[in-house]
Amino acid sequence: MQTAALIVAGIVILLLVLSFFIKDRSKSNEQEIEDLSMNLYQEISQLKKRIKVLEEELMVDTKFIPSKKAPSAPKTVQKKPINEIIVNQVLSLHKQGVSTDQIITLSSLPKEEVQSIIQSRK
Repeated sequence: MQTAALIVAGIVILLLVLSFFIKDRSKSNEQEIEDLSMNLYQEISQLKKRIKVLEEELMVDTKFIPSKKAPSAPKTVQKKPINEIIVNQVLSLHKQGVSTDQIITLSSLPKEEVQSIIQSRK
């Protein structure tokens, strides 16, 4: 009985000593997860910035300007010129055989503008 207790005590002491020399893998895993989460956060932040820039480029700027002829006349809308990139995309899609309705959906432009772009470049 005493030998069994001594063997168990010896094993406990041996495992205790070994625990000081074995690397703790959880710390390295925690560091890797933290690094990955920071990289993911930075990438998401960059993507949000890019999306914001693209939305601003694609947004049609509408300004309401009062008519000078009659003070009670409704306000007119002045549209910002269409970006050349969007014009090129519309023309490229048209050359590929994409229907006008699909081009309207993809470009978010009104039907009249898409048709005028296609007609002006023929």
